[in-house]
Amino acid sequence: MGKGAAVVGTAVVVCAAAAAAVGVAVVVSRRSRRRREAEDERKRKAAAVLEEVEKAMSTPTALLRGIADAMVEEMERGLRADPHAPVKMLISYVDNLPTGDEHGLFYALDLGGTNFRVIRVQLGGREKRVVKQEYKEVSIPPHLMVGTSTELFDFIAAELEKFVRTEGEDFHLPDGKKRELGFTFSFPVHQTSISSGTLIKWTKGFCINGTVGEDVVAELSRAMERQGLDMKVTALVNDTVGTLAGGRYVDNDVVAAVILGTGTNAAYVEHANAIPKWNGTLPRSGNMVINMEWGNFRSDKLPTSEYDKALDFESLNPGEQLYEKMISGMYLGEIVRRILLKLAHDASLFGDVVPPKLEQLFVLRTPDMSAMHHDTSHDLKHLGAKLKDILGVPDTSLEARYITLHVCDLVAERVARLAAAGIYGILKKLGKDKLPNDFSQQRTVVAMDGGLYEHYKKFSACLETTLTDLLGEEAASSVVVKLANDGSGIGAALLAASHSQYAEAA
Repeated sequence: MGKGAAVVGTAVVVCAAAAAAVGVAVVVSRRSRRRREAEDERKRKAAAVLEEVEKAMSTPTALLRGIADAMVEEMERGLRADPHAPVKMLISYVDNLPTGDEHGLFYALDLGGTNFRVIRVQLGGREKRVVKQEYKEVSIPPHLMVGTSTELFDFIAAELEKFVRTEGEDFHLPDGKKRELGFTFSFPVHQTSISSGTLIKWTKGFCINGTVGEDVVAELSRAMERQGLDMKVTALVNDTVGTLAGGRYVDNDVVAAVILGTGTNAAYVEHANAIPKWNGTLPRSGNMVINMEWGNFRSDKLPTSEYDKALDFESLNPGEQLYEKMISGMYLGEIVRRILLKLAHDASLFGDVVPPKLEQLFVLRTPDMSAMHHDTSHDLKHLGAKLKDILGVPDTSLEARYITLHVCDLVAERVARLAAAGIYGILKKLGKDKLPNDFSQQRTVVAMDGGLYEHYKKFSACLETTLTDLLGEEAASSVVVKLANDGSGIGAALLAASHSQYAEAA
């Protein structure tokens, strides 16, 4: 072969290589283009889901005013004993709230959700007020939340008996007197006196056989007897009634109490002559504390999304406690999880494979949601760590983290604004939504309790801002929303003191 042929051969090889390179480049370019198109499509789908969520979670002020008006209507129906009223407006039999004169040793048991507290307090009257108090918090094993009544109350009584045994020298029970207990029972009860009431239904994830229709004080008393605990229940109160009592003990201007924690409820002081269903002699004070049971509030004005509807359908009590499912701590994280799951399915938010843990009901708890929502780091590393720990996603993109943060923001804002609308409804019912005609500086105080309000700062800030918006600046200047930490527990002890069997003798 001559030199010219060699050159030609080399040229052919070079050309073939160049053609191959061009072919590879074309393939790479096509793959790159397909990846870009796929990424653009994924972003488009994510944007579409977020747009739908933003619309579903929207709560314009006009809508909130309508919800407040609907709340007032349902309150009035409940006070008339309308059997179809979802807001039951239960009479608490508390017509006198604490005055500050209470004294002695009293216990309280606060059963309100997945935990309960046992409390003891030494009261020193008007001068010394609360001399000393101690408490212990106990988690309820999940199997007892769906077990039998005897198992649940035996467990509670056993923990109460252990707590009594640790009573120190700073607490004094006079000779010949029996220990007395205020029982905060934060579930719907048909109360028949200050110290008795039958359970209407379980809420907050409890589903226990053998208690509905039974006197819960009798159930607890029998359990205490089985533990050899000599103690009398002198006051049965709902957590909101207890919070109201505890709030009034330290601030005479408290007119209502709201719980925003695992569950939600509200209580307020009503004029006795504004309660058509009251049959007895009007109380001497002229007032009666009403336990609203507002968690069951429903209205076609409530902005229920597909996520709310699915959550309700799959719950233990479908069709019930709709307002609670929209605003309480037990459900916030679950609503966020459902939105993230749709984003994972429709827009591959966490990659091509949907994280298996994201399919699990209630895997995302509200405290975790709050922690993610409060992440202020520039790269949202704390939020990313939560997603890794909870959902098992080893590495989330910055975009996925910011989308998750946005979802938390949308859900928390809706919840806070819906809760504010309910509070505004109570103030409207009491005529406290406007400045007094004499322009006096009289305060109207709403006592708040519950972990959602206390610990979820973005939630509580939004609630207060929304309430100011609904009231207007002038009326809002006389309304105070005030944390009443542990109000339901100390309140129950105070009501036990004011209804003590030894009060007459004292």
